[in-house]
Amino acid sequence: MDLNFLKFLAGQKLITADKASLLEKEINPSGSNIEELLLSQKVLNENELAIVKGKYFGLPIKTFLPQDTIPQDVLALIPEDAARNYKVISIAKDKSDLSIGMLHPEDLRAQEAIKYIAKRLHLGIKIYVVTQSDLKRLWTQYQTFAEDLRKILTDLQQDFSQRFFKDKAKPTGHAVNLKIQGAIAEEAPIIKLLSAVFTYAVRTRASDIHIEPLRDKLRIRLRVDGNLSSNIFLPLEIHSAIISRIKVMSNLKIDETRVPQDGRFHTYIDEKEIDYRVSSFPTALGEKIAIRVLDPTIGLKSVKDLGVDGHNAEVLSRAMIKPYGMILITGPTGSGKSTTLYAMLQELNKEGVNIISLEDPVEYTVEGVNQSQVLPEIGYTFANGLRSILRQDPDIIMVGEIRDDETADLAIHAALTGHIVLATLHTNNAVGVIPRLLDMGAESFLLPPALSLMISQRLVRRLCPDCTVQVAANEMQTQIIDEALSDLPPSAKNSLTFKKPYTLYTSKGCQTCNNKGYLGRIGIFEALEMSPELAQIIYKNGDSELITQEAKKQGMISLRQDGVLKALNGQTTLEEVIKTTDAKN
Repeated sequence: MDLNFLKFLAGQKLITADKASLLEKEINPSGSNIEELLLSQKVLNENELAIVKGKYFGLPIKTFLPQDTIPQDVLALIPEDAARNYKVISIAKDKSDLSIGMLHPEDLRAQEAIKYIAKRLHLGIKIYVVTQSDLKRLWTQYQTFAEDLRKILTDLQQDFSQRFFKDKAKPTGHAVNLKIQGAIAEEAPIIKLLSAVFTYAVRTRASDIHIEPLRDKLRIRLRVDGNLSSNIFLPLEIHSAIISRIKVMSNLKIDETRVPQDGRFHTYIDEKEIDYRVSSFPTALGEKIAIRVLDPTIGLKSVKDLGVDGHNAEVLSRAMIKPYGMILITGPTGSGKSTTLYAMLQELNKEGVNIISLEDPVEYTVEGVNQSQVLPEIGYTFANGLRSILRQDPDIIMVGEIRDDETADLAIHAALTGHIVLATLHTNNAVGVIPRLLDMGAESFLLPPALSLMISQRLVRRLCPDCTVQVAANEMQTQIIDEALSDLPPSAKNSLTFKKPYTLYTSKGCQTCNNKGYLGRIGIFEALEMSPELAQIIYKNGDSELITQEAKKQGMISLRQDGVLKALNGQTTLEEVIKTTDAKN
């Protein structure tokens, strides 16, 4: 898009001449795309931009409903890689013409590619302007992963029948020829297979990939929205080739199969840079590989996107604007603690502050934050790292996890000496933080001035917004809701709008969520602030029962209550909340 487009917008009275001049100044030094600027600054929305582009280029626009589909034979006329590269989609075909949706009709490379395809098919071309959201949704309709996998396995059987399928491997292990193994790892079918698996994992929002040898087959499982399920079963004979290929990509030792190894690699999928953290583990049946999929568009969220709202958002905001103090995030493994830390880091990340983090490992890179990975095997622990950080003139310190007494002591003293300290700790709830720190040897008189906020969290699956339907709460569900709402603090209870009979939500499943009914996850939280009353309890004995009573006086909303409110708001199901929280919460 050239600068004449800005003049066209001004001529259409959609922007002022002054605004066009300001946008032009932003474009020239940075090379920013005009459309990106218009959308990011909310000058136009996607639909408005498509209409204006249609007028500018003299082209019709095409919009799609969420349920609209394109026949596979029409989609296949433009290969998926080409469609994503040129930002186009094949939307219809008749006897004389091929209809193409384009995001950037002015793109000469895309025009040439479309002309080539149409000429090969002996068809004319009809161009339509489409929005980026519609285009991304339509791309997901390309042939299923199962079809891709079937083709790849056919290639494997044809190309490597003698190497892979001549003799069935023994289930308890087999001899390894390293030279053959290394050669196989570089063969195209294995590369295609892993590429398909990684792409499928990213598009289904999987957080982990597990590649596991069984007695008679190779199993690949994906963890999506916290649930691990079997997705792919492959011949056991290609196990060695797949492991070798992953080790090559991750810079691991191919010939070392007796001890665990860790590595990582990154790649680009759907125009996103995806990091993969790889862990190999020897088992009786062969090496198992676990791969953490680190997609920044999913893992890096704002505090609001995480589900922190209402009372919890207020107390978190108060703690984050304090000049010093410790904010501790608690919960079991896999409850999203690190994601919450990253969300807070992004809000605190300003030009005038020095932020340093200690992580194990560094999962996402945050621009402007000095991130360091601890290496216990060489003596670089959280405790040793904290000592060094304090000599780096930090304003904000993030500690991935407080694991031992020494780290706890150093973190407390860092908070006392004028630093904001963000860290995670393993406890069941927010009330349990203080007894846990006391058990780790923290001095009771140091905790009140050091601690600002204690947050406990869990993750529940989020209902798909495209197929959510209302349902009436049954008798048992009504009883659970009544119990949760009756014990809410007065401030929260007064603002409630939910009345009997309660309305809950469920989902039917649709194309957006792959017929699962859920799309992503959302956090449920409880937050306990430090107060003069809580300080007196800590000075005396830190009794859990007294801390719980003080939490209620503060108006703390428990995990169960926060979950019930989110279920009543249609963000998740009551079943998810019950499954994730204990009755006492």
